[in-house]
Amino acid sequence: MRQIVFLIAFCVSLLAHSQDDFLAKQYLNDGDYEKAVVFYEKLVRQNPARTDYVEELIACYQQLERYQDAENLLLKVLRNKRAYPTFYIELGYNHTLQDHPEKAREYYNLALSKIEENPNFGYAIGFRFQKYALLDEALDAYSKAMELNPKLDYNYQKARVYGEQGDIDKMYDAYLKLIREGRASKSNILRSIHDFVTSDPENENNIKFKKILLRRAQRDPKVLWNDLLSWLFVQQKQYASAFRQEKAIFNRTGGTTIQRLESLGNQTLEDKDHEAAQEIFEFIVENADEEVTKLNAQLNLIDLQLLDADEKKLGQIQRRYQELMALHGYKNQTLQLQVAYANFLTFKKDRPQEAIDILKKSLGLPLNLRGKAFIKLALGDILVFDQKFNEALIYFTQIQKSLKNDVLGQDARFKVAQTSFYKGDFDWALTQLKVLRGSTSQLIANDAMQLSLLISDNSLEDSTQTALKKYARADLLAYQNKTVEAITTLDDILQHHKGEKIEDEALLKQGELLESIKDFEAAEFNYRKIVTFYGNSILADDALFALAELYRNTMGLPEKAKEHYEKIIYNYQDSYYFPQARKHFRTLRGDRIN
Repeated sequence: MRQIVFLIAFCVSLLAHSQDDFLAKQYLNDGDYEKAVVFYEKLVRQNPARTDYVEELIACYQQLERYQDAENLLLKVLRNKRAYPTFYIELGYNHTLQDHPEKAREYYNLALSKIEENPNFGYAIGFRFQKYALLDEALDAYSKAMELNPKLDYNYQKARVYGEQGDIDKMYDAYLKLIREGRASKSNILRSIHDFVTSDPENENNIKFKKILLRRAQRDPKVLWNDLLSWLFVQQKQYASAFRQEKAIFNRTGGTTIQRLESLGNQTLEDKDHEAAQEIFEFIVENADEEVTKLNAQLNLIDLQLLDADEKKLGQIQRRYQELMALHGYKNQTLQLQVAYANFLTFKKDRPQEAIDILKKSLGLPLNLRGKAFIKLALGDILVFDQKFNEALIYFTQIQKSLKNDVLGQDARFKVAQTSFYKGDFDWALTQLKVLRGSTSQLIANDAMQLSLLISDNSLEDSTQTALKKYARADLLAYQNKTVEAITTLDDILQHHKGEKIEDEALLKQGELLESIKDFEAAEFNYRKIVTFYGNSILADDALFALAELYRNTMGLPEKAKEHYEKIIYNYQDSYYFPQARKHFRTLRGDRIN
């Protein structure tokens, strides 16, 4: 019985302590220092060995300008011979807050002297000095500890201090020494250096880093310096220069870095540096031994050709696809070729039946679930293009069921909704979209929300759904690359359904299509009309972002672009475009983007 009573009392005491701890932290975080002090004083009395409680109580005293109380507590702690030497720094900082520099210096020096007794104190003392921006003292602490015990290595911490001091040359030298001697991982070091370089090649820090790397490459010709120069050029989006470094690495390592070149090529393509991308992929084709790597490069080169292909070029590209198909045939490892050729035949040559035959033949291969889903997804897209909606829905539904929790499965469900939308089955489309609004993919969730709102908003207002059916028709025409017909169909909506909710949707879709045929002034007019007349609609941020991108990328009007990005930042914080708008705005303003 006595044991049970003791156990109950212990549990009650533990519960009370946990509650005091929680409330103390809560009040401290909320800035309610008066209340926090009450709980921390109690916690310190009960747990005098808990340094975290002592430090948090000192912080409360200092916020309340109760410096004498803070000093009394610190002196009491320091009377214990086992007290941690960082409390000398706390006592010194307490005097700094009172503008007593001589007294503060006395305690800072006492903290540094403790390193002589035990060099292992160097890290904690240096880190505490950094906390209070006492950077010279932090360097002294790290250096003294390393001098007394050469086995200690605080060079990484010293490099960070140099950066905080603005001594960029010393910082770079320290970081590069760590990489060169293998005492820190390259990825960790580059994350730290990344805070000091920008995408601007003329930035002072970028120039310094480049010069240091070139000097080291001349004195010590190692692949490491080519690697770091390549990294710097990628940050600066100078992909041709990065490629030169990667070629040097490839040649000096006996051709073992083809994956690095492949990664660089893909990034270059994503950033639309088509000239550099072509050089990279041509090099991969000439030098890759592995079949799939070479094929991927060849397909990327075809994609580059397709960017401005006329009928003559399309004929040449088709022959190139046929050569690749003859060379590789139908294999599990080359599914990307079969899908790429099928998409070309459909979306560029308007020959969907040939594409369907290719992909159905591919389905006869011994594929795993993801391989089958990859082919079926492409096959469904082509069947939609050919307006064979029911057959497309069968394939999309099969993927959805076989890969329920996979992004491919969610993509297939969205395609079920989109296909149902095209064929006018709006209720079934809405059923699918409601599930997808909670998708793990932000892009799919955003697209699902947009289509869901389009259907629901325009079904309530018009029970016959006449305008919605026209919009679905225009959307399908756009999908089939019948851009002019799609624009005309949207014109019909804008003329005959003025003032209806669908008007802003039609304006936005038409604006995007006008951009695709390079009628930029007409696209600008559509976007501006949405911003002016539909400023409170769900598409206002879409129109603002489209305008900003148009001004920045096409019309060469950076100030106008900045103005529209800024509107998204201040008025649409929950917008899908918010992160991109903030990044582009800061770049245009000249901020350093990490």
